[in-house]
Amino acid sequence: MTRRPTAYWDYIKVEELLGLQGGLAATDAELTNDEVVFITVHQIEELWFKLVLRELVAARDLFRRVPVPEQSLAAAVRGIDRMTMLLRFAGDHFAVMETMTTRDYLAFRDKLNPASGFQSAQMREIEILAGLDDGERIPLGQEHSYMQRLRDHDGGPSSASRRVEARLADRPTLLDAVNEWLYRTPIQGSMPGDPGDAAAVAAFVEAYGRAHAASARTALGYALATSISPADAGRLEQRYDQEMAAARAFLAGEDAPAERRARVSRIRAALVFIESYRELPLLAWPRAVVDALVAFEQAFVLFRQRHARMVERVIGRRTGTGGSAGVDYLDQTALRYRIFRDVWAVRTILVQQEVLPALEHAERYGFVAGAPAE
Repeated sequence: MTRRPTAYWDYIKVEELLGLQGGLAATDAELTNDEVVFITVHQIEELWFKLVLRELVAARDLFRRVPVPEQSLAAAVRGIDRMTMLLRFAGDHFAVMETMTTRDYLAFRDKLNPASGFQSAQMREIEILAGLDDGERIPLGQEHSYMQRLRDHDGGPSSASRRVEARLADRPTLLDAVNEWLYRTPIQGSMPGDPGDAAAVAAFVEAYGRAHAASARTALGYALATSISPADAGRLEQRYDQEMAAARAFLAGEDAPAERRARVSRIRAALVFIESYRELPLLAWPRAVVDALVAFEQAFVLFRQRHARMVERVIGRRTGTGGSAGVDYLDQTALRYRIFRDVWAVRTILVQQEVLPALEHAERYGFVAGAPAE
């Protein structure tokens, strides 16, 4: 059968797309340019979110595989990099919103009440799929859970609540899948299930802790050389002692429940190992994955911060349309919503290459055709 020639406007659905910026108005004549800007920018944001979600699903599905194929890691990094770029573009669009004055926005703001950007189901989906824990959510400003705000005004299910409920059931998260992958990282040539793996990991953690402490003491010596009083010196010594103690506690997983401590410690040791010996062929792409995750979360944080500054510039610190604390709520999410915490925390305890523990079983970290990436 001969395929009908494709026209650009048919493939992109141009007419349908251009007919979606009407908001609540019966005719285009009832809309101001500012209201069309508001609607269009938010629609574009939702399209970017759609693409982020597709890449999140693809990355999660890759890392949930056992084993994760080495040749897939480059594609994973490209997908995560794409998510980062999409969030940057989404943040850049807030500059278009800032072409409105406060009075421009107030002219149509009442049409939105009690709607809120918090009701963006795709934004909640991104948070959930990436791995944000529900227990870490900041109250919107009302007594109801965030799921209640996604329901229709009569309390019934909505398209948004159905989307988010489905995503809550879609496990594992990217964070969970990546942690499982990291857990299987060979550390000093030892893998989970190998005889003596726990002892090998514990020995590496102990050796690395000594290397970190030596590096910190050297830095303390430089700092003490510039201290101007005994009180200064005392504060510096206390600060570095706390840093060394925190590093030991982090590597040992002391903040985790007792039954999970060994697992958390191995994941953190894997992150340190990947970052420290990144020149090894088998660790080069895992290190690129870790760095891509940092860039993605950084872009997410900056997106939240950019959103908050746009809102503050346009409407100040008044209560949000949905009853939230407005800018204060947005600022809190930018500050407290972190997902890949260990990936960030590892950067605090990395040391110079020359003081690293000696690498054991280096032969296990070369590329082998068909070998898994862990």
